[in-house]
Amino acid sequence: MLGENFQIIEGSPDSKVILHLPHSATFIPSDVRSDILLNDDELELELDAMTDTKTEDIALMAVEKCASKPWLFINRFSRLVIDPERFPDEREVMNKVGMGAVYRKTSHGGDLRSPNFAGEKELLDKYFHPYAQAISELVTQRLSAVSNVTVLDIHSYRPEEHQNAINQGQRRPAMCIGTDEFHTSMELKEVAFTSFKSLGELCENEPYAGTYVPLSYYGIDKRVQALMMETRADTFLDARLQMHTGAKSVVDGLFTLIKGAELLK
Repeated sequence: MLGENFQIIEGSPDSKVILHLPHSATFIPSDVRSDILLNDDELELELDAMTDTKTEDIALMAVEKCASKPWLFINRFSRLVIDPERFPDEREVMNKVGMGAVYRKTSHGGDLRSPNFAGEKELLDKYFHPYAQAISELVTQRLSAVSNVTVLDIHSYRPEEHQNAINQGQRRPAMCIGTDEFHTSMELKEVAFTSFKSLGELCENEPYAGTYVPLSYYGIDKRVQALMMETRADTFLDARLQMHTGAKSVVDGLFTLIKGAELLK
């Protein structure tokens, strides 16, 4: 299924797992591009800094190994259009650095859009809310078919801190496991840490905390489990942002995590 800015790839009818890939794309529609202040070279650098490069490839390689295929929900537009993982209101902590659901600032704190930009509601209505509704409907559909659903939120992050980050000075391990007190069971957490132990240092909620849950289920329904994997990019990418041999360990770890999540009660 294709929406304007997202794609759903069907998995096996009995799969309990949804892989969510919110930050893997670089495409920006021309009408949205016209409101971005950066020139083309600056925008390319910003996309390099902000895109979770090759995470879709990692996910697809892991899925290929699975007998029971998980479902995939993929953002086909750059997070510079809208960031589907942010709260679209005052709850979002990243609003204070201009990087809420619609970014006003760049990764280094400069202006991405004009201080007078008035198109936020239009972007939310056109892209954010339909995306949120579609992934919520997918979870609802899967819950009608299986007893519970696990959303695995697939990310990567650069070895260096962004200047405009709010998590300065934290550890930057090979793998950060993001968890939620309500939506991440101890069993799911244990599966994740076991799956990725070969990568080296693993941290929980550092430098990034939490995980994505569709807002209509957030804090409400424990049948919806969720966990975020944030792989430090140099674990599987070289300086040219191409995969190196470390990618196999990340793919194998995700494959093991998917298998373990399918078995959770």
